[in-house]
Amino acid sequence: MDIPSIRERLLKRRDELRQRANDASADLRHEADPLSADFAEQVTQRENDDVLGAISHSARAELQQVEAALRRLAQGRYTTCSVCGGDIEPERLAAVPYTDRCRGCAEGSRGAAGSGRVIGR
Repeated sequence: MDIPSIRERLLKRRDELRQRANDASADLRHEADPLSADFAEQVTQRENDDVLGAISHSARAELQQVEAALRRLAQGRYTTCSVCGGDIEPERLAAVPYTDRCRGCAEGSRGAAGSGRVIGR
């Protein structure tokens, strides 16, 4: 496994997510585009705010996962499933580099995988 390449990919994604979340937050504060005096236009702006809020929330949630993956990488636990302790499949890590679960646990096919309990240890 090419750890430096994985780390670089995660760092790049972290930077992208930080920028996306910051941009969405700035737009929500209407820094560049204050609310219109026209009520109908304000309704449209508020609808856009809902979308921006969802984008910001999604980016921050993924950002937390990426940062956790970077910590696991630094601790040598990057390929270890957080639920069952088994190995996370390399193809799964290639597709979702911030995952902390093997395919079986992610799909919930290992009993209590969705409950947050560690099983089989």
